[in-house]
Amino acid sequence: MNIPASTENHHNILLRLWRDKDTRSIFIQIITMVIVFTLLGLIIHNVVINLEIAGKDFSFGFLNYPAGYDITFQPFISYSPTDTHLRAAAVGISNTLLVAVSGIILASILGFTMGVLRLSNNWLISRLVYVFLEFTRNVPVLLHILFIYSIFLYTLPVPKKAINISDTVFLTNRGFILPSPVFEDGFGFVWIALLTAIAIVVFFVRWERKNQDATGEHYRVFSISLAILFGLPLIVFFISGAPMAWEIPELKGFNFKGGTTIKPEYIALTFALSYYTACFIAEIVRAGILAISRGQTEAALALGLQQNRTLQLVVIPQALRVIIPPLASQYLNLTKNSSLAIAIGYMDVVATIGGITLMQTGKEMETMIIVLLTYLFFSLIISTFMNWINRRMALVER
Repeated sequence: MNIPASTENHHNILLRLWRDKDTRSIFIQIITMVIVFTLLGLIIHNVVINLEIAGKDFSFGFLNYPAGYDITFQPFISYSPTDTHLRAAAVGISNTLLVAVSGIILASILGFTMGVLRLSNNWLISRLVYVFLEFTRNVPVLLHILFIYSIFLYTLPVPKKAINISDTVFLTNRGFILPSPVFEDGFGFVWIALLTAIAIVVFFVRWERKNQDATGEHYRVFSISLAILFGLPLIVFFISGAPMAWEIPELKGFNFKGGTTIKPEYIALTFALSYYTACFIAEIVRAGILAISRGQTEAALALGLQQNRTLQLVVIPQALRVIIPPLASQYLNLTKNSSLAIAIGYMDVVATIGGITLMQTGKEMETMIIVLLTYLFFSLIISTFMNWINRRMALVER
């Protein structure tokens, strides 16, 4: 039986395309994406059918309805019970972001400090840090959150018996009440000065690094940067006539009025997540430092560098290449663990849109989609930022 030449050529072309590595890879990826989207389509179709059977529709119109519940902690976005569920969700997302950012900063400081102290030649300090790390890491983070929160509730007094510091700062079981700044006309120049100072510091740090590589001359970057960051805005502040006043909190009735209140829920959650995550970061830092050859330290000391300068200029920069990848995972864990805030009544995105809004509206799918996308977005931002830092710290091949 004779096979037509056109059919034989067609088969040969397909065979050559399949044997080509790049073409085969693209083909497999296309097939995979088709399968994935088909499965997603089937899942969504089943969800829609089940919602119709239950008498529900899939829509986000509920976000425009009045929320009807109170949020006690709203540092960035003003909110009242008459506002919509969308605004309540925005407040919850901002509260989650606040815990994530402040927790990551505090955990990084504590983690790096404990990681270095863990390698201290002082036996007592090294052992104390070791015991704290082992105890903290082997206790569930939720218990740490409840423990810190209970300390605030049961050790601090009620507002009428608040701990008074100079009649301006008050410590109670309802939070830390601090004076709040009131910005007056002309304070915009101070903000401009602060932004200018930040730009100067960035330029100075880059210039100092290049100058040190070229000449070996070293400047006190940290001290000079702090002087610029605080000095320039302060100078402009006083030149502008000190355009800022302070609102002092006062006890009226059973609680304080005025000022800024830092809720114990936020303090307990942030502090517990920070020191818990810091214990894992400390071990990462310790492992990163130990990964650097001892000869690097000995060579730096032989050149006359002091111990702290050796750690700062030789050990830490090389150890960061080992530290950064697992460090990103700890930042992601801290951000996702913030969802435990609902256990102590901190109004984050889980407690607002994923809790009270869900129960009021009965929109399980829609509210959970918002919560999931929120954490996905935060995780992608953190991963992207840490990958960028990791690429900056990577060795440049010649």
